Amino acid sequence: MVKLRLKRMGQKKAPFYRVVAADARAPRDGRFIEEIGYYDPTKDPSVIKIDAEKAQKWLKAGAQPTETVAKLLKIAGVEK
Repeated sequence: MVKLRLKRMGQKKAPFYRVVAADARAPRDGRFIEEIGYYDPTKDPSVIKIDAEKAQKWLKAGAQPTETVAKLLKIAGVEK
């Protein structure tokens, strides 16, 4: 099963995240299939950049977004 989820990057106390499509069994920051965007909560306002075409492709293929990624997709304007 494929999930759309966040991969944590950055230094200690200064995280930013990549939104990736990954196998549900893979570790959080481990192997992933494709990167579809990023999220930087440290900036003001937060930066959310998601490739809508890639996100739509994965959602149509049956990938399940996590709660956080679902919220980010909604903010970015990607329809489910």
